[in-house]
Amino acid sequence: MTNIAKQTLEIEAKAVKEQIKHLNKHFDEAVSLIQNCKGRTVIMGLGKSGLIGRKISATMSSIGIPSVFVHPSESLHGDLGSLMKDDLVIMLSYSGETAEIKKVLPVLKTMGVKVIVMTGKVNASVWQNCDCIIDCSVEKEACPYNLAPTSSTTALLAMGDALSLTVSNLKGFNKEHFALFHPLGAIGKKLTMHVSDIMRTGRQNPVVKQSATVKEALLVMTATRVGATSVVDSKGIIIGFFTDGDLRRCLQEDEKILNKRITQVMTKSPRTVIAGMLAVDAAKILKEYNIDNMPVVDKNGKPLGILDQGDLLSEGIS
Repeated sequence: MTNIAKQTLEIEAKAVKEQIKHLNKHFDEAVSLIQNCKGRTVIMGLGKSGLIGRKISATMSSIGIPSVFVHPSESLHGDLGSLMKDDLVIMLSYSGETAEIKKVLPVLKTMGVKVIVMTGKVNASVWQNCDCIIDCSVEKEACPYNLAPTSSTTALLAMGDALSLTVSNLKGFNKEHFALFHPLGAIGKKLTMHVSDIMRTGRQNPVVKQSATVKEALLVMTATRVGATSVVDSKGIIIGFFTDGDLRRCLQEDEKILNKRITQVMTKSPRTVIAGMLAVDAAKILKEYNIDNMPVVDKNGKPLGILDQGDLLSEGIS
C-alpha cells in the first residue's frame, strides 16, 4: 500500500515543480491585473476545480486581496448580479469543456469584467476572448487510470498560492496586516499578544529585598507558586533572580543554605524582558536559554511582573 502512496506523492510533487516553467509573461500579466484591481478578485470553478477555487479565494482574502467565490452554475441563475464593475474574475477549469463555463464567459465579456484563466488546456477555443491565460498543465494525473483530478488540482492550488503570495507581497502586506485579519486563535496570539498580556503582576509577582534570606525568599516563592523570585536593591531595582532549580542545586552543596542571604546564591544581572515585547519573542528567549520563567522590568530596571513558560504554553505560544 505504501508503494501507491509513495507513487502518488512523487507524481504530484513533480506536477507542482513543473509549474515553475509556467511562470512566464502570462503569469506576470495576471499578477498585474490582480494588483491593480479596484474591486474584488472573484474566483469561479466547477467540481474539483471549484473546491480548489474556494481555497484560493480564502487564501487571497486572508493576505490582503479581497476575494469571493462564485459558483458558475449559480452565477447563471442570478449570482452574476453580485459582481461589481471593478471586479476581476479568475476562472479555474483544467479542460475548459464545462458547459456552464462556456455559457458564463460571454456574459462576463458583455459586462466588461476582465477574466484570468487557470487551465491545463491553454489553446482551448473557449478561452479566446479571455484577458490572460495561465498554463497549469501537468504531465499526468496521479490516478492510476489518469482520470481522477489529482495532480491537476494540486497544480492549480500551488499556482494559486504562487499568484496570491506574489500579489500580496507587491501590495506590501505584512505580519501586522495578517494579525488584523486573524485576531483569534494561535496565529493571532503569536502576532498580537505582548508580554504584558500574560505576565503575572501584583501579589503573583514574587519580589524580595536584597537583605532577605533564602528561607524568606522560598516562602515568597511558595506563596505565589511561580517557583522563582526577583531580588531588588534598596531602590527597587532588580539585581538578581532566584529559582527553585537554583535552590535544588545549592542544597546539594550546602544543607544550611536556607539561612544564607539571597544575594549569596542568586543569579546576578539576570536576563529580563520588557512588557511591550511580543510574547512569542519572549518565548524564544526562554527556549534558547532553557529557563522556565523570567522577570519583566520597566525602563529603569524595576520588576513589573514575571513571565512563566507555563502561562505561555496555556496561551498556545511556545
